[in-house]
Amino acid sequence: MVQAKFTLEESQLYFLNLFQRYGFKDKSAVVRIALDRLRHELELEELRQSADLYADLYATDSDAQALTAAALGGWPA
Repeated sequence: MVQAKFTLEESQLYFLNLFQRYGFKDKSAVVRIALDRLRHELELEELRQSADLYADLYATDSDAQALTAAALGGWPA
């Protein structure tokens, strides 16, 4: 693993020092989990924004709506 140097607020350092209370092996484990969760959250937000954009485009695109309706015509209800 690689090492990184960064600056924390006092309250963040206090929380980080409680790593054992929350069942973590060490401070690094806390940071790794936190970064993984943040990345996942940001990716989900991007996906939601993309879905909203496509939904908005679809709502105003009559050709896409007609194409979708035609494609669904062969599917069971």
